[in-house]
Amino acid sequence: MIIHSRIWKLATSLLALLPTALALVGSGWSLSNVPANGLRDVTFPITIVEADHFAGYYFAQQFNFAGVSDVGYTGIQPRPDSGGKVVLHGVFSSFVPGTTTNDKNCSPGADGGPGVSCSVEWNGVFNRTYDYEVKTTRNRVWVGTAIDTVSGARVQIGSWTLPTGSGGILGSQVGFVEWYPWNVVVPPNHCANLPYQKTIFGVPHTTHAGSIGTQSLSYEYGDCVGQVAFHTEQVVSGVENNCGFRGATGSGKGVRTLY
Repeated sequence: MIIHSRIWKLATSLLALLPTALALVGSGWSLSNVPANGLRDVTFPITIVEADHFAGYYFAQQFNFAGVSDVGYTGIQPRPDSGGKVVLHGVFSSFVPGTTTNDKNCSPGADGGPGVSCSVEWNGVFNRTYDYEVKTTRNRVWVGTAIDTVSGARVQIGSWTLPTGSGGILGSQVGFVEWYPWNVVVPPNHCANLPYQKTIFGVPHTTHAGSIGTQSLSYEYGDCVGQVAFHTEQVVSGVENNCGFRGATGSGKGVRTLY
């Protein structure tokens, strides 16, 4: 599918906002009719259609707050199965200096810098949409929750308090797909050894009246552009992207035995 020029201009203008270390895929989102001081809640649907059941991939959406320049993330990472059950690792992070927390799922710091990082694991289901809700419950306190769209079960990932002067969530940002082990060690021929993934970034939504969400086509960026069989297309629930190779390990040691 051809990426239209308007979408490509949005993508290229937002590249500086994405993680730069060994990055793979970005996808812009937006919401209309956003108050000047931001939204009190945004929900990001994400579906891991297919991925290996081991750690490595990070599927996330970023968001900005009024009054501060740094971002927050929410998203999901696969983990090895445990007891024959799928394990999912939810993430909810603030990179805003001065963010505090007393949540048991959270700790100070984010990727070695200021902020707060929260995570929790649960037995989930692949090829099921989970809604990642980011919502303020009281003045400057934000809660990240994963919601199973089939069962309705809610899992709180974490909560943190932004510093004085911060407002609500602004109306546009970008999501990303990252194979994060390469941020530590880059193996030989790494692009050819990227494990396969297929994910749907659903259209974001909010309870604010009159706000309509948009999820743009995904795009490649980073050092593996054109080398990982990347594809993107619009589907009923949002935007699908896939890349990588079935059987690959991400380690530079070729393919593993499929199971």
